Amino acid sequence: MRLTFLGTGTSTGVPVIGCDCATCRSPDARDRRWRPSVYLQLDDGPAVLIDASPDLRAQALRFDVRRVDMILFTHGHADHVLGLDDVRIYNFRQRAVIPCYGDARTMAGVRRMFAYVFDPATPRGGGLPQLALWPLCGPFSVAGRTIVPVPLWHGTLPVYGYRLGGLAYLTDCNAIPDTSWPLLQGLDVLVLDALRHRPHSTHFNVERAVEAATRIGARQTYFTHMTHDLPHAATCDQLPAGITLAHDGLVVSGIDEQLHETALSAAAGPAGL
Repeated sequence: MRLTFLGTGTSTGVPVIGCDCATCRSPDARDRRWRPSVYLQLDDGPAVLIDASPDLRAQALRFDVRRVDMILFTHGHADHVLGLDDVRIYNFRQRAVIPCYGDARTMAGVRRMFAYVFDPATPRGGGLPQLALWPLCGPFSVAGRTIVPVPLWHGTLPVYGYRLGGLAYLTDCNAIPDTSWPLLQGLDVLVLDALRHRPHSTHFNVERAVEAATRIGARQTYFTHMTHDLPHAATCDQLPAGITLAHDGLVVSGIDEQLHETALSAAAGPAGL
């Protein structure tokens, strides 16, 4: 499996509009962060988009995203869904409806925000994305691979991360429920929210993200959803071995597509918060 980071910033992106801080003015390309999303290319399998950020069109052009076979939504906040209309080019090219998965609240929110897409009265002139919304309540299988929703807390909002084989993607979270820790055993790669150094009510800060990453013990951890408070090079220099900041355009290859036995056993139990 091949993982591409399309965006590693917060809802404001970096640089932030009107900001003259050192990170926003940095010449280091790794300090330029689009809104959060990743792209998974499975070996001889589907191409999976996790979240559809408002920057999706620019991300797809910059990182050569040529097909999208399915979309996983972590939650329904604007920085994770507002690029959804731009997937219609994949409908045209692939001549197929794109299935979208997330919890029931998120799917209801997508249907509400993009009501024109699902309204039978909207003229069907070819300018609408063709989407099938599927609410999730547990693991499911796609092309012989098991995808496991990982329940998380984003403040008081229940959201999903996702586990696919040796990869777990956990953005926008400040707590991992007791029932979700077993789903995170035996990881090759962990992607984890790490907003900034100061504490935050709905996101892990760097200190708490390091604690969670250490407990999970993935071979390699990448932090994402970062503000301009975290300059790339200086922050990475302070992180423990095996933990680093991700950056837009970073590609990680060779991730195992099969679930670790202990995680598979945990996923067979009931899901939810």
